[in-house]
Amino acid sequence: MTLSAATDGDISDKEMNTINFLFTTLPVFEKANNDYLSKKMIECMELTQEESNFENLLDHINEGLDSKKDLKNFRKEVQIIFQDPFSSLNPRIPVGEAIIEPMIVHGILSNATERKKYVFDILHRVGLTEEHFYRYPHEFSGGQRQRICIARALSLRPQFIICDESVSALDVSVQAQVLNLLNDLKDTYGFTYIFISHDLLVVKFMSDQLLVMNKGKIEEIGEADSIYESPKKDYTKKLIKAIPKGV
Repeated sequence: MTLSAATDGDISDKEMNTINFLFTTLPVFEKANNDYLSKKMIECMELTQEESNFENLLDHINEGLDSKKDLKNFRKEVQIIFQDPFSSLNPRIPVGEAIIEPMIVHGILSNATERKKYVFDILHRVGLTEEHFYRYPHEFSGGQRQRICIARALSLRPQFIICDESVSALDVSVQAQVLNLLNDLKDTYGFTYIFISHDLLVVKFMSDQLLVMNKGKIEEIGEADSIYESPKKDYTKKLIKAIPKGV
């Protein structure tokens, strides 16, 4: 499933608090409940600016996560793919090592041989090869780097992935390749996305559920197809009207 948050361009502090809240306060979930995820997003959006400060976010973390072990497990279950693939990878280590490192931290598989074989399989799934395992980030294009970031997120076998403007820094043709890949992987692995974007064409392509935000407030939330066919809020209507005709 994909829940998209369509924003009005630059993400405000309040909107980022929403994402941070969701990313850090959901309990460790072995079975993701999408109604619960939506509820938590709405709860955060209803916080005042004073309530959504760092200290209160920490309080929410402590409520949902009872121990360091819980927090570690949570971090394994929830991964993020960032906007800029050029700054998301350590330039000093090969990409294979970058993918394996979190696997070691979280105890994925029992030895180096198994992990390496597993990473080879993930690289193939994201359209790369075993040779890429040994290369450094500067040897890759932007689209390839984003595929590596996707592979790194998949390596922990998460149930929930946040995509923060994950294709906005890529060329249009490369965007299409990465979006198709994300959809294919979602079908293969069965995890849930929150896909944050200001590009409604991308949102339309990716979404099952759609949440429209304006200046840190929820304008509309519901089934993506229903919102596109019959938006209820004026702001949503303006956004949809701005989509180029014929698309």
